[in-house]
Amino acid sequence: MSSQAPETTQIHNIGYRSYDGPRLGRGYARRALFSQSLRGAYGLGRSAKSKVLPMLLFGVMCVPALIIVAVAVVTKAPKLAIEYTQYALYLQVVIGIYVASQAPQSVSRDLRFRTVPLYFSRPIDRADYVLAKYGAMASALFILTAVPLVILYIGSLLAKLDFGDQTALFGQGLVSVALLSLLFGGIGLVMAALTPRRGFGVAAVIAVLTISYGAVTTLQGIAYATDNLDPIAWMGLFSPLTLISGVQTAFLGAPPAFPGEVSVGAGAGAVYVVAVLALIVGSYAVLMRRYRKVGL
Repeated sequence: MSSQAPETTQIHNIGYRSYDGPRLGRGYARRALFSQSLRGAYGLGRSAKSKVLPMLLFGVMCVPALIIVAVAVVTKAPKLAIEYTQYALYLQVVIGIYVASQAPQSVSRDLRFRTVPLYFSRPIDRADYVLAKYGAMASALFILTAVPLVILYIGSLLAKLDFGDQTALFGQGLVSVALLSLLFGGIGLVMAALTPRRGFGVAAVIAVLTISYGAVTTLQGIAYATDNLDPIAWMGLFSPLTLISGVQTAFLGAPPAFPGEVSVGAGAGAVYVVAVLALIVGSYAVLMRRYRKVGL
C-alpha cells in the first residue's frame, strides 16, 4: 500500500495591491521619457563619472565665447571676433565628440539589456519612444550649441555693439544651430541604434560626422588647389557639417566657409536645404523601422 503525501500547498498574501490612482496616460509617459533622456545626456540622475565628459564638453564649448566677450568688452571692439553662425563650425570636433558619447548612451543600453519591449508594454508605442529620444538628443545638442551664442549675444550688448544688428545675427545663429541639432541628433541616434554595443556606436558616429567632414574638406582643398572651383559647392552635400555650412551661407548671411571662399548660391542652397530636411526625416524613418523590429 502506498501512503498519500500530506497536502503542502499554501497561498501566501504578500501584500500586492492594485493601483487605483490617476492614470496619467501616454502623453505623460512620453514627456517623462524625454525628460529622463535629456537629463541623461548631461549625466544628471546618473553617477558622478557619467557627468564628467558631457559637462567638460559643455564647458569647452562655452569658454571660447567667454574669452571673445571679455576681449570685446575690454578692447571696445567694433564687432565680435567670430560670427554667430561660425561658432559651431569652429568647435565641430567638440560637438562630434559629444554626439558620439551621448547618442549611444541614450539608446544602446536599452538595446543591449532588451528593455525596449518593457517600454512598449506601457501606454507608449514606438513612435512615442523615437520622438522622445530624438527630441531629447536634439534638445541636448541645442543647449550645447546655443548657450555659447547666448553668451556672445549678452557680451555684445555689454560691449555696446548695435542692438539691432546683434539681435539679427543672433537669430541667424540660433536657426543654424537648431538645424545642426536636428541633423546631428538624428544621424547620431541612427548610428547608435544599429548596434547594442556602445563602443561600435561611438565609432560609427565619429566616422559619419567627423571623418566625412575631413574627407569632404580634403577633396574641396584639392579642387581649389587645382583651380577646379565648380565642384567645391556640390561636394559639401556629402558631409553633415558642410551641409549646415552651405545652408547658412546661402540663407543666413554667414560668410563662405569653403576653400577659396566659394559661396553657395540660392539654387545650390535650395538643394542643401532639401538634403538637410531629407536627412532629418530619413533619420526619423530609419529609427521607426529599427524599433519596429526591436519592440517585438
